[in-house]
Amino acid sequence: MTNETWGQVRESLMQRVGKNNYTTWIEPLRLNRLTNGVAHFEVPTSFFGDWVQRNYADHIRSQLVNAGAEVHRIEFAVASAAPKSAPVKSAAAAAAPAAAPARPARARAGQDEELPGAPLDARFTFDSFVVGKPNELAHAAARRVAEGGPVTFNPLFLYGGVGLGKTHLMHAIAHELQLRRPDLRVLYLSAEQFMYRFIQALRDKQVMDFKQLFRSVDVLMVDDVQFIAGKDSTQEEFFHTFNALVDQNKQIVISADRAPGEIKDLEDRIRSRLQCGLVVDLHPTDYELRLGILQQKVEAYRAQYKGLQITPGVLEFLAHRITTNVRVLEGALTRLFAFASLVGREITLDLAQDCLADILRASDRKLTIEEIQRKVAEHYNIRLADMIGPKRLRTIARPRQVAMYLAKQLTARSLPEIGRRFGGRDHTTIMHGVRKIEELMAMDSQLSDDLQLLKRMLQG
Repeated sequence: MTNETWGQVRESLMQRVGKNNYTTWIEPLRLNRLTNGVAHFEVPTSFFGDWVQRNYADHIRSQLVNAGAEVHRIEFAVASAAPKSAPVKSAAAAAAPAAAPARPARARAGQDEELPGAPLDARFTFDSFVVGKPNELAHAAARRVAEGGPVTFNPLFLYGGVGLGKTHLMHAIAHELQLRRPDLRVLYLSAEQFMYRFIQALRDKQVMDFKQLFRSVDVLMVDDVQFIAGKDSTQEEFFHTFNALVDQNKQIVISADRAPGEIKDLEDRIRSRLQCGLVVDLHPTDYELRLGILQQKVEAYRAQYKGLQITPGVLEFLAHRITTNVRVLEGALTRLFAFASLVGREITLDLAQDCLADILRASDRKLTIEEIQRKVAEHYNIRLADMIGPKRLRTIARPRQVAMYLAKQLTARSLPEIGRRFGGRDHTTIMHGVRKIEELMAMDSQLSDDLQLLKRMLQG
């Protein structure tokens, strides 16, 4: 098997496990060899290899087989060249050693260890962030934190759905602080990376070093904090780190996909702490904001696609029709410019409709919860009446949770509305079902395949 094949497999794994999981657990893997049906990978530490073996080995083997490789087993071994006594950086840093961490280490007594932050995306700055009504409060609050002076709210908690700009604002704050306050130690990382560092410190008996390092920062930024929910030891350490920094008047910025009160299995004391600062919702985009984002992207593309013309009305058409999230919108424009460049045509309304037919069709299609329930019931060969009924057998409960998850993912219905369509269930039951499927997806490749298939059938 060639490294090119492994590169293709890595791309498919990113789609399957998500960007954060991919960056933390897949990207650091180094393919060593494939012999006698066994794929040998090098890993940074034995703990890292054990974790990947338990949680991702099935995914990796499945994708290798799909790519044409004959693989019966996956094995992980610590790279022999790596000094065993050397401290291991965060998985994100190991994956991209050439990229700068969120803040380079600043020589200071007792604080000269490199901060274990994730690399920042150079594209995510305040200059490239388009402000509109749905995100103006979040933008203003982020700007205030980025000034580096005292603020009246701590922490700043940003939450919202996929593609609404949470991570963009987090990176923008870190970039701005680097420019304005190079004396500050700014640490940006995901909640998953925080957990990984903590578990590693426990294993290596370096918990005091971990505590000293994380409590020596001036600004702590943690993305996707919902990930630590249910992880008792990590929550305990996060709580104490949080308190120590607040007591020192150090700034904390947190993001999540939902409000603190809606994160299931989050300890009450952490939930209370997160709610004591400024909690800001990034709302779904409106037409004006989507149009502004497209106009900014077009200006950036003009230098790349010199001479390529776009006729009036195309951007307005896209802003009206593609309302799911900013990533889909930007991806549509990228595809449109690339296609027009390849075929040597100007970008017209007709070209946009032809080139983006699948995206437009998905945006037009308004799925109903009933349709999702019927399709899931058919797939798992259960009665629709059982789907919404009271039976709690595993053969019925799991498909019901799958349908709840898809209803949350593929419709704009609220949790109480979804609950009413599932036999009048409480919204907390729906939330539990959604979380359960999210947890199982990382471990159950068959479930992941089922979900991908159902999504294709429902969105086709």
